[in-house]
Amino acid sequence: MSQPNPIWSFFASVKLALVNLLILAVTSIFGTVIQQKETTQYYIEKFGQSTANLFQIFSLDDMYNSWWFLSLLSLLSANLIICSIDRFPGVWAQIKADNLATPIKRLQQMRLRHEWVSQANTSETETKLAAALNTNGWKSERRDMESGHLLFSQKAPMSRVGVYIVHVSILIIFVGAIVGEMFGYKGSVMLPETQTTSQIYTFRTNETIQLGFDVRCDLFELESYDNGMPKAYRSKLTVLENNRVVKQKDIVVNDPLTYKGVTFYQSSYQPYQQFVVKISDMTSGRAVQATLPFQKQYAAPNSPLRFGVINAKAAGQSVKEIKLWLKDQSETPGNYWLKNGEQKIIEHEGTSYMVSAKQMYATGLQVARDPGVWTVYVGFTLMICGLFVAFFMSHRRVWIYIREEDGQTKVLMSGSANKNRGAFEKTFNALVDLVRK
Repeated sequence: MSQPNPIWSFFASVKLALVNLLILAVTSIFGTVIQQKETTQYYIEKFGQSTANLFQIFSLDDMYNSWWFLSLLSLLSANLIICSIDRFPGVWAQIKADNLATPIKRLQQMRLRHEWVSQANTSETETKLAAALNTNGWKSERRDMESGHLLFSQKAPMSRVGVYIVHVSILIIFVGAIVGEMFGYKGSVMLPETQTTSQIYTFRTNETIQLGFDVRCDLFELESYDNGMPKAYRSKLTVLENNRVVKQKDIVVNDPLTYKGVTFYQSSYQPYQQFVVKISDMTSGRAVQATLPFQKQYAAPNSPLRFGVINAKAAGQSVKEIKLWLKDQSETPGNYWLKNGEQKIIEHEGTSYMVSAKQMYATGLQVARDPGVWTVYVGFTLMICGLFVAFFMSHRRVWIYIREEDGQTKVLMSGSANKNRGAFEKTFNALVDLVRK
């Protein structure tokens, strides 16, 4: 008999898989604790020059893309593939085995077995026992033998492949991650209210990525506590293609907008010393909107309307109230206090205006495209199914051997399970009681 190939045996080893998984688990702690993909200056300021140099040497600042971490994943993939190729043929042979060819001597030596004497002849006993098995959910097969009759029934033979389903699911997850890394991207953009962009900037390198469509921030709303600390914030985004609105959504943290596989997450904001003012003439319906700096007058085109923000009350970085200066065709200007973002009808020299004013913000968006995400989802779904099969299901087999001996009909019932043997023993004993009745 030829000796097994040592290289093949190494890659097919379960010990290799366990050691590899342990190393991956330990190193992943570093990737969780250490902020990934930050600038060199960030690591120097946070950890010091020598530690930052160490991070650079071992690629701990971008660990999941480092050569050694990818090598560990490649080794695990090779281990799973070769281990499966090495063991699966034997498992498949057990699934497709002719269990009616099992030697009677083996049935007599099984730990789970029960014998009794039937009052009927062998043919009648066989018929009744086959019917009892079928009635209780054990579909049976039969075979005549020189010494008697053999019945066989089994449940969940395919449960033996549960572990290989898990192996395949891990490889599918790896494929999805590779697809996402090769063809996806992650970046960010700071988008001021009322403005539109068609590009974002990658983390670290700050390279420009074209989205292929436009996204506009129509409105940013900040809710603050009384002391001015931010409580919640949201952005109203509009997606445009060829200047046509194709999608709109208000996004908050953990509720992003997704379009054509690109997802926009609410991540931050930035206040400006500018204001967005909108004034509508209630009589004519004419509306004017402008973004203007603090204490700067704005002249509406083709209109005698003039306005500006001349004062503001703030709490922290948030403006609470805004004082608006307004002048139209009348000689006398007016000053009006408005709550930040409030819409209010004012009467100015006989003319009614709908007025709103708010501090201007830029919404900070994290943008990601991951074409491999659905492959990863399929892998995780398959993994859950495989783990359920591997841990909660077992291949259960039952044989009933009926023979005539010393003028009596004797019955031997044997059973086995490849897993969860304690639970199967209870099932087997209950089945014995049912078929005997």
